[in-house]
Amino acid sequence: MNQSRVDELHQINYLTSEMDALYHKSSLKLGITDSVSIVLYSIHDAGESSLLSDIYKRTGINKQTVNSAVRNLEADGMLYLEQHIGRTKAVILTDKGKAFVKKTIVKLCEAEAKAFDSWSADEVNTYIRLMEKYVCCFRQQIEALETVAK
Repeated sequence: MNQSRVDELHQINYLTSEMDALYHKSSLKLGITDSVSIVLYSIHDAGESSLLSDIYKRTGINKQTVNSAVRNLEADGMLYLEQHIGRTKAVILTDKGKAFVKKTIVKLCEAEAKAFDSWSADEVNTYIRLMEKYVCCFRQQIEALETVAK
């Protein structure tokens, strides 16, 4: 791999890490943990409820972390679980949870939208298209990796 490609990959990785750090900082400022932020963001993005399995898929965080955040939010009266079809469970915000999302996650979403306000529609669409392409290609490369025994 040539040095130019290595430098490009490092820049992408550093920017990705910086984005992660910004989301962590937003969680701290909003007074919530990263996992609670991600779970509430996912539910808000879906409406006022979401299948638990969809939260796993959309967030990319492990089931144990999602379940822990959901249990904590449930204990705080922010949401409840309801049996859906078969073993599937729906996560539904309570009125308290909806109010909390307005004070926290909605503010985060507004900050994200404001960050894009200076971009043209074409720039936003290009960014999304390129990110989707990169994720798809990278996923294929990860799937093709051989498992290394420890």
